[in-house]
Amino acid sequence: MAGSFFFAVDMEARMTDTVSDIARRLGREAEAVCHHYLSNGRRQGHYWIVGDARNTPGRSLYVRLSGPAHGPGAAGKWTDAATGEHGDLIDLIAAAQQLRTFRETLDEARRFLSLPRPEPQRRGRQSAPAGSPEAARRLFAMGRPIGGTLAERYLHRRGLARLGDAPVLRFHPRCYYWREGQPKDAPSETWPALLAKVTDGQGNLTGVHRTWLDPATARKAPLDPPRKAMGNLLGHGVRIGTATDLLAAGEGLESTLSVRMALPDLPVIAALSANHLAALILPTGLQRLYIAADADEAGAMAAANLTERADAIGVETIRLSPLGGDFNEDLRNLGRDDLRAHLCQQLATADLSRLLSCDS
Repeated sequence: MAGSFFFAVDMEARMTDTVSDIARRLGREAEAVCHHYLSNGRRQGHYWIVGDARNTPGRSLYVRLSGPAHGPGAAGKWTDAATGEHGDLIDLIAAAQQLRTFRETLDEARRFLSLPRPEPQRRGRQSAPAGSPEAARRLFAMGRPIGGTLAERYLHRRGLARLGDAPVLRFHPRCYYWREGQPKDAPSETWPALLAKVTDGQGNLTGVHRTWLDPATARKAPLDPPRKAMGNLLGHGVRIGTATDLLAAGEGLESTLSVRMALPDLPVIAALSANHLAALILPTGLQRLYIAADADEAGAMAAANLTERADAIGVETIRLSPLGGDFNEDLRNLGRDDLRAHLCQQLATADLSRLLSCDS
């Protein structure tokens, strides 16, 4: 648990104005904190990723680099997908420096905050912070259904048809693209983009995943990277269908959509990466979870971590294995019917008649 994982903390002391101010200041400097104390990690999108809170190399722990000053999705909040531990930047400093008392930790935090760094740029009241869930909501609202658009052509190239009315997918004809290291005064760059809505278990939009497209080829745009996500992603995903007692969880958007095409009665959620798949928040009432991870080391680790978490709450798990690298590769190589037959061989017997009429 947060805080108690590292040392005993007087909860009343943590609620003082001084501690709250330190926590807020650390949150505004979240990336600098990570650079300093978690130097074995690296930035990926709106997160800093490292092995654990003691700065071990790896990809299990995620620190949010942007977000509100406090509450869900706040900047500086972190979760270790491998252990389920979580906390704030004060906890992180304590663990990284192996400090034994709360006073030592606050002294170290004050020392860090005294180092000279530029103040963060202030934004106008009416503009949503870049990368925030509110900015994601505004962007998705600007999109339009993908039917008849470049986004639909892109999905057709990936073997994904009849998705024009999918409410979680939209098309933006001129979606802004920011390059890492780009000067703030550089001219704006826009490309068409496929938008995918990320939601929590209650259906609230928490983020948007963007795939920029090349209008000349209907493939991914020649950008590095051609995909980015914004908002609060950890634990959430792109959902198609309503999960009740049954759910399939996958990594990439196209791979997970391929499973849905082959088994259209199976609710699915795309976590958008192996790391996020491992940290997926499972819905209440779930009885059986199909894990549709990619066929690589990262997918195997994500599936193992998610299986362990599901087992702990009594949810049965079944691993769905692609023949190739992922299920979209299988869809393009095999076709929908053969992919469906391949998946049906891996389903629980009780689900065969419920999901599809499949040859066993």
